[in-house]
Amino acid sequence: MVKSVKKKDTKKTSAGKSLVIVESPTKARTLTKYLGRGYQVVASVGHVKDLPKSKLGIDVDHDFQPQYVVIRGKSKFLTEIKTQAKKAKNVFLAPDPDREGEAIAWHIAEELNGNGHNVYRVLFNEITESAIKRAIQSPGSIDMKKVNAQQARRVLDRIVGYMLSPLLWKKIRRGLSAGRVQSVAVRVICEREAEREAFQSQEYWTISAALQGNHPPAFQAKVQEYRGTRIEIQTADEANQIVEALQSAPFTVSGIEQKDKRRNPSPPFITSRLQQESARKLRFSAKKTMVLAQQLYEGVVVGQEGQVGLITYMRTDSTRIAPEAQAEVRDYIQENFGQPYLPSKPNVYKTQKAAQEAHEAIRPTSVRRDPESLRSYLEPDLYKLYRLIWNRFVASQMTRGLDVVTGVDIQANEYLLRASGTVEKFDGYRRIYIEGIDQSGSTTTSESENREDEENRLPELSVGESLRLLEGPDQGVTPKQHFTQPPPRYNEALLIREMEEKGIGRPSTYATIISTIQDRQYVEKEELRFRPTELGRIVNNQLVRHFPDVFDVEFTARMESELDNIEEGDKDWVTTVKEFYSPFAKDLSVAEEQMEGLKGKEEPTDIICDKCGRNMVIKWGRHGHFLACPGYPDCKNTKQFKKDEEGVIHIEEKPVEIADEVCEKCGSPMVVKRGRFGGFLACSQYPECKTTKPLKVGVHCPVENCVGELVQKRTKKGRTFYSCSRYPECNYALWDRPVNRPCPNCQSPFLVEKVKKQSGVSIYCQKEGCGYQEAG
Repeated sequence: MVKSVKKKDTKKTSAGKSLVIVESPTKARTLTKYLGRGYQVVASVGHVKDLPKSKLGIDVDHDFQPQYVVIRGKSKFLTEIKTQAKKAKNVFLAPDPDREGEAIAWHIAEELNGNGHNVYRVLFNEITESAIKRAIQSPGSIDMKKVNAQQARRVLDRIVGYMLSPLLWKKIRRGLSAGRVQSVAVRVICEREAEREAFQSQEYWTISAALQGNHPPAFQAKVQEYRGTRIEIQTADEANQIVEALQSAPFTVSGIEQKDKRRNPSPPFITSRLQQESARKLRFSAKKTMVLAQQLYEGVVVGQEGQVGLITYMRTDSTRIAPEAQAEVRDYIQENFGQPYLPSKPNVYKTQKAAQEAHEAIRPTSVRRDPESLRSYLEPDLYKLYRLIWNRFVASQMTRGLDVVTGVDIQANEYLLRASGTVEKFDGYRRIYIEGIDQSGSTTTSESENREDEENRLPELSVGESLRLLEGPDQGVTPKQHFTQPPPRYNEALLIREMEEKGIGRPSTYATIISTIQDRQYVEKEELRFRPTELGRIVNNQLVRHFPDVFDVEFTARMESELDNIEEGDKDWVTTVKEFYSPFAKDLSVAEEQMEGLKGKEEPTDIICDKCGRNMVIKWGRHGHFLACPGYPDCKNTKQFKKDEEGVIHIEEKPVEIADEVCEKCGSPMVVKRGRFGGFLACSQYPECKTTKPLKVGVHCPVENCVGELVQKRTKKGRTFYSCSRYPECNYALWDRPVNRPCPNCQSPFLVEKVKKQSGVSIYCQKEGCGYQEAG
């Protein structure tokens, strides 16, 4: 057990320095600047221990005890810090203040406590000099409740992923994986797609009249009622009858209602709201948002100030603001905007039930560092995100906006028309910030009541005033046809909102979930919105059919609540895992016998093979359904296809994808082709020229001064590997597929994807000592 320590203990004199351990090299540099010579700061670069990659690593027969092993490349780090700890006055564990950070601290503490030294846990929500020194002066101990919540989540995720993946490999195809939370996210997307397919569009009409009163400007009014009853216009005939009736009708103002409407500012960002707003306003993915926010939190070089942490911790559910930050922002508002923009008392916002009140909202560490003052020091995307966070925080502490909303009723014989307009009376917080709107047109928070439509300016009118119907192009009485629309596909902002509202995962995991389901090719983006792939729908149907509880949205939400209860000390983690495992194991046993196998399954069609005349069949391959000739291997004809809403098959001609390379032998363009072992480049003049080349994977060779790119190759025994295109000049090679995105932990230029029969697909950092991993 890690011991607690009193403040006076940290002040004992000692010849040795105190050792501070964080998880990020950037964070280490920032702390070094503030702590000075009396402290040595080192970085673990993420977790140091985890479950083994080669086996389940959980003793299901003995209270699900995890069998942790040191992550590849971390043994050297642990040996070094053990040596350093023996000389240190005190050891302070300072990973991030969340479950993962607590687990990192716990694993390191287990390794160090054998040295008999004082090992303490320190927490800070912002990396500023005052926060760091305050934490060092008031150290505590490892929070085992938080550690147990992390252990429960890791064990549950490993059980589902490790035990279900072999079943999917056996029944559907090799390389598939399932996840306790990610599969539920796929289910949400699949169900939305099913709703869209089942949707029956309905025709409806609206009718507007262009009117002029005694004073300008002209305005539009819409038909609302007929003989005191709300009217629904469903056909063109109905619309034309109303238009005809209104053409000669007198228009008279029958009522005017005018009222003030207050517009409340949005609270400062929590993690989920930051991801949503960043997607709407900046078009950033959730993963990109979190990577950038991590950089702003850990520290950026700001001129002569050096390394500075610019925002508070970015994984939070709390809208709480520290009193000193509240005082600073109120002073800033008073100085820069004046008294009308400063509320009489600070704005306080309601926090979610599960939020940790020790955390704060995401805010600038100092509001005095306004975005423009930092622009020259920040990369463009960092600047955009910082500006978003800064504006939202300042606006959250400003006064409400005030609008004048006017509604006018107009009588035209037996019809009632209505016109409405909004005029801004006082901008308030809107002087610097207005929350974005989703593309679906729906708002995303309690500020839905505060959303302004474009202003429809109304003239000065009076009850009983006669109005004139304007004539001319786009004037008079105008009918307009509409059709009801299906529910929109989810974009990132909408999907995050849906996961948050339904309790699927935690805000800190949304970015990884969204990235994973795309990497697994279960969903894809179409015009920035998610649609399930054929593979995703097939896997989802099988999992939902055979594991109705495990992949149920409400069940997943209850499990998240259970993890929160463990963190609060209200539930035992082993009991929680047992309650999950027992029904899961039974479902798994039944699915082994009853889940339909798709391998080798054929569905006859009336499509004629254009090479041999046989009726082609639908088969299932590693890339989904395709048409194949049943005469294989004598006839190897295959075709891609799609089914329309009526189930009719439409052949998709394979487009010729021309590569940006030419054949080394004949100078003809190279084209991308796909064989049984994946993609490759071939000469476009085949069969006259049979030149082929391996396909590049879009990742540059990491060897210093090498200008080659990594390409896919195969050994003589058929095993796929990846090597430098400059071979034999460069011998760099690896077995696992490179993924072209940087490691968010150590900024290594690319990640790698490993496929294992038991645990499915996992993405991890290939850099020695990092240990970053997304699944497995």
